[in-house]
Amino acid sequence: MLAVIRGAGDIATGIALRLWRAGMGVVMTDIEQPTAIRRTVAFSQAIVLGEAKVEDIAARRANSSAQALELLAEGVIPVLADPLGDCISVLRPGGVVDAILAKRNLGTSITDAPVVVGVGPGFTAGVDCHAVVETMRGHYLGRAIYKGSAQPNTGIPGLIGGFAGERVLRAPADGVFHQLLDIGAQVKMGDIAAEVGGVPMVCTLDGVLRGILPEGTPVCKGMKAGDIDPRCRIEHCYCVSDKALAVGGGVLEALLCLSGVLR
Repeated sequence: MLAVIRGAGDIATGIALRLWRAGMGVVMTDIEQPTAIRRTVAFSQAIVLGEAKVEDIAARRANSSAQALELLAEGVIPVLADPLGDCISVLRPGGVVDAILAKRNLGTSITDAPVVVGVGPGFTAGVDCHAVVETMRGHYLGRAIYKGSAQPNTGIPGLIGGFAGERVLRAPADGVFHQLLDIGAQVKMGDIAAEVGGVPMVCTLDGVLRGILPEGTPVCKGMKAGDIDPRCRIEHCYCVSDKALAVGGGVLEALLCLSGVLR
C-alpha cells in the first residue's frame, strides 16, 4: 500500500516511521521553507538539505512524482515540496494522511484516496476523511476515530516533565529569526535562545533545547519558535517522541482497517 503524508514535521515523521516499518510505501509533502521546530526528527529537512535521516530511516528530496517513485524503489522515503498535494492525483495512493497539524483542514478531501486520515482537530470522520486520529496528550492520544472529530484545540501544549505552556518558546517580534543556540543545548531559565530584530527570545525554564527554528526563518510575533524539554535527556532530541509514535500507531490502524488489508 502506498500512502501520501501531507506534512513532514516531527509528528508526520513519526507516522512515516510507523507505516514504513510496517511495510508500506510512503511519500511525504511539505512547504518549500518548512517551519518544523524539532528539525532533528523531521523529514521536512530533506527539502532543505537534500536528504535527512531519522533513527534508521533515510529520506531524500524528490522534485517530481516520477522521481518520488524512483526513490521508493531505492528504499528511501521521498519528500516533495508540494504544499497543495498535487502529487496525489498523479501517484493515486491507497491512503492519504493529512498530518499538517494546522488545526483546520487546508484542502484534504475524503475523495483524495480510498482511505483518507485526518490527524488532530479540524477533521470530521465521514465528512472530509474516513478516520481521524487524536493528537491531544492524555487518555485518548493516538486513538483512531471512525465517527466524529478529535478533541478541539486548547492552545495549551501537553504536559511534559510537569510543564506545559512554559515549554514552548515563541517569536518575540515580527521579522527574521536569528538562531543563537542549537538543538541539544542545555539551557537555564533566562538564557537567550534567539533574537528577532534585536528582541531576545528568552528561555522560560531549565532543560534541553529540543527544537528551534533555523536561522533566517521569517516569523511573526507569537509564532512557535522553540521547544524546551525539562527532562534534560539530550538523546530525546534525536529520536521520535512517544506522542509521534502513538499518533503513528493510530494512523496505521486506520489505514489497515479501512483498506481491508487485514481481512
